[in-house]
Amino acid sequence: MEETDREAVATAVQRVAGMLQRPDQLDKVEQYRRREARKKASVEARLKAAIQSQLDGVRTGLSQLHNALGDVKDIQRSLGDVSKDWRQSINTIENLKDVKDAVVQHSQLAAAVENLKNIFSVPEIVQEAHGLIEQAELLQAHRKLMDLECSRDDLMYEQYRMDVKNTHDMNLIRNYFGEVQNLSEELAKQLWMVLQRSLLTVRRDPTMVVSVVRIIEREEKIDRRMLDRKKQTGFIPPGRPKKWKEKMFEVLERTVSTRIEGSQSDTRESDKMWLVRLLEITRKYVQDDLIVIKNLMIQCFPPNYDILNKFFTLYHKALSVRIEELASEDLEANEIVSLLTWVLNTYKSAEMMGHPELTTEMDVDSMGPLLPKEVVDQLLSKYIQIFTSNITGWLRKALETDKKDWKKDTEPEADQDGYYQTTLPAIVFQMFEQNLQVAAQIDEIFKQEVLRLCLKQMTSFLIRYREEAIAYKEDHMRDRQHPQCYVQYMIAIINNCQTFKESISSLKKKYSKTEFNENDAAINSTLDSVAKDGCVYLLDEVFMDLEEMTFEAHRRVVIEYIKAVMQKRIAFKNPDERKEGAERMIKEAEQFKFLFRKLSAGLGEDTDRLCDTIVALAEVFKLTDPTLLYLEVSTLVSKYPDIREDHVLALLAMRGDASREMKQTIIETLNQNKPLSTVNVQPVFRDIVVPTMTVTKLLK
Repeated sequence: MEETDREAVATAVQRVAGMLQRPDQLDKVEQYRRREARKKASVEARLKAAIQSQLDGVRTGLSQLHNALGDVKDIQRSLGDVSKDWRQSINTIENLKDVKDAVVQHSQLAAAVENLKNIFSVPEIVQEAHGLIEQAELLQAHRKLMDLECSRDDLMYEQYRMDVKNTHDMNLIRNYFGEVQNLSEELAKQLWMVLQRSLLTVRRDPTMVVSVVRIIEREEKIDRRMLDRKKQTGFIPPGRPKKWKEKMFEVLERTVSTRIEGSQSDTRESDKMWLVRLLEITRKYVQDDLIVIKNLMIQCFPPNYDILNKFFTLYHKALSVRIEELASEDLEANEIVSLLTWVLNTYKSAEMMGHPELTTEMDVDSMGPLLPKEVVDQLLSKYIQIFTSNITGWLRKALETDKKDWKKDTEPEADQDGYYQTTLPAIVFQMFEQNLQVAAQIDEIFKQEVLRLCLKQMTSFLIRYREEAIAYKEDHMRDRQHPQCYVQYMIAIINNCQTFKESISSLKKKYSKTEFNENDAAINSTLDSVAKDGCVYLLDEVFMDLEEMTFEAHRRVVIEYIKAVMQKRIAFKNPDERKEGAERMIKEAEQFKFLFRKLSAGLGEDTDRLCDTIVALAEVFKLTDPTLLYLEVSTLVSKYPDIREDHVLALLAMRGDASREMKQTIIETLNQNKPLSTVNVQPVFRDIVVPTMTVTKLLK
């Protein structure tokens, strides 16, 4: 009893859980309680009645057994007497052949007399039966059909007994009752029509369905009786066995198949969501139909029909055929997921076959798979192929879009902490997230497969990402003025690597059972490489800017030095002062060389050339023989074509030993032999301005 109580409690808990699956069902608790109370009272009443009936039956059975025992003893005594009399009269029986023939003839005549009314009224009865069929009085129509068939079968049987070889008389009877067979077929059509509409009819007029079932049961009994007589006599009436029960299930099977097949109203061309709509309509139809069958139709059939189980089987079979047809079509990736999710999850869930009102009568888990495993595997394989192709295209398109942003004249977006970033990681992992959510609806194994594929595609994608970053840097090196935001986007590319790592870690934590994946090493290595290369590119950019700045600083120092020398308007008084000043300039030029060589390793020649300008000026001051001054100045002008007349006059004035005539001669000679300007020589004296007063004074 304790075990029974526990099972009862467990069943009750399960039933209550099934009723209270959604929050809005809590409002119906009192309604559920009253309904269950009524059911309980009804069950208890039926149980009491059944027990009382069993007790009465046992009591009656014992009494009948007692009476039967006495009857058996009496029969046993009578059989003994009959056996004794039979042995005594065996010879007499052999002389009764004529009596036997007379008995057969009498039996035929008796059958004819008994069916005389039906024999003479066959057309009228057939017509009445047709009218009853049109009026949907099927039970009455069937009663008349049975009377006619009984008369025909009895006559044919008696004829068969009298002369089995007399086919003429047998055909005469069959032809006379020919309309009876047509009547039977018409009634059958009406029965099948009612069964085809049974799901609607049972709501409106369940007695019609009951009548159909009763007629079929009658015919089944007649079939069994006729088959038993065939075993004994070899005779069976035309049209037997009718097998209407078997045909009934065939009609129901066709009806269910038509119901399932007829639920599609849209195509892919008219509606991209055609399959989702079809599956939802099918789910609703099947669930509603089975609930109607469970609550209404089951009462119209005898228990031995096990009609609910039969319908479960019919719907399962029809759905299986239909789903296989859909699976054989050229489905798109999202359609494959919708179909598999429906097959593997929705079908046996509480939204369909596992509905609480159905699970009380039917074990959903006992049903086989809706799709064979090989078909499911084929669909999954096809989805993986499509997904692989799609995701490759999506990633390529996402990278192309990101590359276009790299060339913009505006800075990239920044995250909440102010770090530059692009939208690429968010787009990629939103794509992965959506597909993993879809895959999770199918099953765990498939989800892991999609995750593995995503990470594998990520490996290939990051290699392309690195290649594009390298190409971006190389394009910039060809023209460092473009793109304008190169540094900012290179920083964003580097920051994206960390975002990719964090997103991958989050994705694996959410969808993977294991932290390790065979693609981890390749992904991390590529991301580290992209980030490291990006940092190197930024440093290259910085150093290149520093080299430009160092060169400009060097040039500016030299120019300012020369400018300071020329603008001081000092004049050396004797050769010793000129020598001392020249040596000081040469020493300071060497110091400049040493300093700027350290700052700009790649600009050695330019560094020396700029500093040599100071040395060249010092050589003009250092010259001891004034007669060679023209040659020294000519050498200076040939090296530095941008030197002007005012610069030369300023230098001669600083020497302090050049006469006015010498200055004038040197200037005129230089003007006559002015060298051509060299394009490749960086100008030095162009930006050095000598005070006008000094030049004017010298010219005078």
